[in-house]
Amino acid sequence: MSKLTDFKLLSFDVYGTLIDWERGALNALQPLLEKSNKTDLDQKHILEVLHEIEPLIEKEHPDWKYSQVLTAVHPKLCGRLGLQAPSEEESKKFGASVGGWPAFPDTVDALKRLSKTYKLVVLSNVDNDSFAAGNKNGLEGFKFDAVYTAQDIGSYKPDFKNFTYMLNHVKDEFGIEKEQVLQTAQSQFHDHHPAKEMGIKSAWIYRPNAVMGNRKDPVWTWKFDTLGDMADAVDRELAEK
Repeated sequence: MSKLTDFKLLSFDVYGTLIDWERGALNALQPLLEKSNKTDLDQKHILEVLHEIEPLIEKEHPDWKYSQVLTAVHPKLCGRLGLQAPSEEESKKFGASVGGWPAFPDTVDALKRLSKTYKLVVLSNVDNDSFAAGNKNGLEGFKFDAVYTAQDIGSYKPDFKNFTYMLNHVKDEFGIEKEQVLQTAQSQFHDHHPAKEMGIKSAWIYRPNAVMGNRKDPVWTWKFDTLGDMADAVDRELAEK
């Protein structure tokens, strides 16, 4: 397939691609940064440490809800950053914050435009309650054709199980084959590398200056700075038909 419009379904990562995972996490950590008088800590360093800790907990506890994962991440992150040890309540608040993280400004309009051409499904490392809250808040209640979460699947990306689950379900629900699916995501670690290994084409929503999920050996079929840029490219292809 040589064109974006040759595909029939977009499988979306959410946090980092549609919702600003990094800004949300940094905002949620702000109370402990202030409490510890360390508001000048380098944000890139904070995110790099967070990205080191989180996948280890997800792998160790694939059955945990993402909000539980974040709750467990919080004291480890604070310890690595030299912050004051958080209370149990402070860590729970950090874990629960995911439902209020903001969307990128281009996201909702781009989803509306892309939905005219594709089935849109979610394949996210999140729990159902957190996604429902994030969709209601950041994504303005956008209606996806299907939502597949780590909680439903019982594992976290980059585990191949998550992609296999998505492929099986979109075939059963929509009659769409793997060759017609385009994995659409920011994270190289969570999405693009496992997708390539499974033979799934991908669109890299690069999100300039993003830290989380990056690798030194990026792979992709298409690359765009934002989802809005991808929607523009799809619109151009449609206009040429």
